[in-house]
Amino acid sequence: MNSDFHRIKRLPPYVFEQVNRLRAEARARGDDIIDFGMGNPDMPTPPHIVAKLIETVRDPRTSRYSASKGIQGLRRAQASYYARRFGVKLNPDTQIVATLGSKEGFANVAQAITAPGDVILVPNPTYPIHEFGFIMSGGVIRHLPARTDSQFMTSLDKAMRHSVPKPSALVLNYPSNPTAQVASLDFYRDVVHFAKKHDLIVLSDLAYAEIYFEGEPPPSILEIPGAVDIAVEFTTLSKTYAMPGWRMGFAVGNERLIRALVRVKSYLDYGAYTPIQVAAAAALNGPQDCVEEIRGIYRRRRDCLVDALTRAGWPIPSPPATMFAWAPIPDMFAHLGSLEFAKLLLEKAAVAVSPGVGFGEYGEGYVRIALVENEQRIRQAARNIRKFITDSAKTLHNVIPIASTANRTF
Repeated sequence: MNSDFHRIKRLPPYVFEQVNRLRAEARARGDDIIDFGMGNPDMPTPPHIVAKLIETVRDPRTSRYSASKGIQGLRRAQASYYARRFGVKLNPDTQIVATLGSKEGFANVAQAITAPGDVILVPNPTYPIHEFGFIMSGGVIRHLPARTDSQFMTSLDKAMRHSVPKPSALVLNYPSNPTAQVASLDFYRDVVHFAKKHDLIVLSDLAYAEIYFEGEPPPSILEIPGAVDIAVEFTTLSKTYAMPGWRMGFAVGNERLIRALVRVKSYLDYGAYTPIQVAAAAALNGPQDCVEEIRGIYRRRRDCLVDALTRAGWPIPSPPATMFAWAPIPDMFAHLGSLEFAKLLLEKAAVAVSPGVGFGEYGEGYVRIALVENEQRIRQAARNIRKFITDSAKTLHNVIPIASTANRTF
């Protein structure tokens, strides 16, 4: 009884916990920490969604068990969303399941489709559940570069030819958490062609479909003809409608995969609280000007962050989508690594960020900055960071000019 359980031993120490602990200790001392660490939207949920929740809660019938796969009205609302946003027609009865956030859906589909020893292809760096959902299910992970160019397809082909056993599933995440990269329809077309040729399941995480700032809206892999034969896609209301604590998401796509997910969920839960599902349907079916307003807030925060940090001596790439900036560590601190730099930034500048290594070994050299503080707080963070950088430059020897980080690309 003294040894760790099998699945627990497969999970490494949670990298973010070290920064979280130091942040909590600093706040306990009364320090004012500007927190860009967790991607936890800070905006209020739009009033019409809250009003629908309150209205539904008053009906005593809604306190009973709900439907594990989601109430029919909610699944129909998601089908309507896919039809108007992507031009994709889905059957709400066989191709859509409501999940307790996209994270839960992803973890449960991993349980549904993974046999011990199955090889799963996962981008690196990426959101941790993309990897550890399969590890906890007994899978073996092979990493691919988190890119959208020919190098990705070359790596995908190599992984397929040299992995034993042959990979059974491929994970995609665009717009990407943490790198903020966006994929094109041409990219998805190449992936779908490859996956169908090699009998490969594709799991696409589209959590940031509505948080974009430049060009065309991010596409869905299901827009590609034939993609529904091999793909399931995950979305969430958390970011789109500022509803992170409501835990409302979806998996849509291939009927066989959705059926497997529904069967696993039927043993684990009775679905989200019915008033939350009704309010979620109201979000999808109701006025969408709130989505543009939320997107505009993130855009202004992004512009403020990029400008303020550049002025502070830490130029970072401007993210085209998501609520994150993927920032290379300033050269004078590169030798520390992302975890130690994040800890130092918390200690010396009272600013919390997520170390890139927490998203995979190829996230080393970067930190993720979440756009979850208002513009005034962002500017204050930049002032703190400017002082931190200036003071460090006085004490460090052989300093490489910080401006050179602007030329670094992921």
